[in-house]
Amino acid sequence: MKLSVLDLVPVRTDQTSADALAATTELARAADRLGFERYWVAEHHNMPAVAATSPPVLIAHLAAAHERIRVGWGGVMLPNHAPLAVAEQFAMLEALHPGRIDLGIGRAPGSDPVTSWVLRGAAGRDDSDIENFPRYLEDVVALMDGRGVRVPIPNQRYILKATPNATTAPVLWLLGSSMYSAHLAAAKGLPYVFAHHFSGKGTAEALQVYREQFRPSDLCDRPTTFLTANVVVAETAEEAAALALPNLQNMARLRTGRPMGPVDLVEDAEAIEMDPAMDSLVEAGLARMVASDPQTAAKELIELATEFAVDEVMLHPVASARRGTDPRTSPARVRTLELLADSFPG
Repeated sequence: MKLSVLDLVPVRTDQTSADALAATTELARAADRLGFERYWVAEHHNMPAVAATSPPVLIAHLAAAHERIRVGWGGVMLPNHAPLAVAEQFAMLEALHPGRIDLGIGRAPGSDPVTSWVLRGAAGRDDSDIENFPRYLEDVVALMDGRGVRVPIPNQRYILKATPNATTAPVLWLLGSSMYSAHLAAAKGLPYVFAHHFSGKGTAEALQVYREQFRPSDLCDRPTTFLTANVVVAETAEEAAALALPNLQNMARLRTGRPMGPVDLVEDAEAIEMDPAMDSLVEAGLARMVASDPQTAAKELIELATEFAVDEVMLHPVASARRGTDPRTSPARVRTLELLADSFPG
């Protein structure tokens, strides 16, 4: 079974944006050294706990630092971007690093409504763009193809391409957290990833629909998917739970409409007195998460992969840090990868 990494580039209370990006670079280096399959970064905007605002820039940095691991965007929130801009960015990344670039595409905003409005610019793309999402998806695929796409201009043969002479294209994945994405990925014949790490709900139903309705395409000849999971691994289950607590508290704040800040250090999170609503959400989140010692964590990941019939699991390592940690590092997230690599069969 293959293991991969999803990185939101978390920002702790002791970190600047530069520190968080340095820690991500260290984590990617560990993933490459340990033999992980791929390393994806996600798109979020105007969030105090997340520094991955421009994934193409970060992907270029990470891909240039390694020669083996696949690097990708998991995913581009396509309603925020012109399809041509996305296609140009990833055609260039593929030309720079042939055979190592993944492009995951989703339709969520990845931000609050005000930030989304500003991000979409003066042209004022609105909610109707969600309805146009399948067409935007097709545009990205066609523009990255070496043949390009013909623009319907009267009396002209106008061909638009993302790059002048492409010989390969990034592997395109459709991402989702609803049945809509499962139906669309199956209809378009695309590799598909359901965001199991969000809540752990709806995964089985979405994957069943995807597999049953899948239509082979030039991009993918059979249903192709993997599983995402929130993971913290430490020498003991107690330490794993402590390292997971700051992230769980921030997710509880998000779900109860409270302000999110940077991710707390472990000692600060442990000092917070949670009300019953927060406490319940934290406990539920911990129960859904893989947070344990290495042997137990490996067993749980194998069981997840077996339950959902996948041969790859993408880990979202959410461990925070203890006071006194070098801000430019994320040792508990690196240790999660190391402990799993040491204990996982094969």
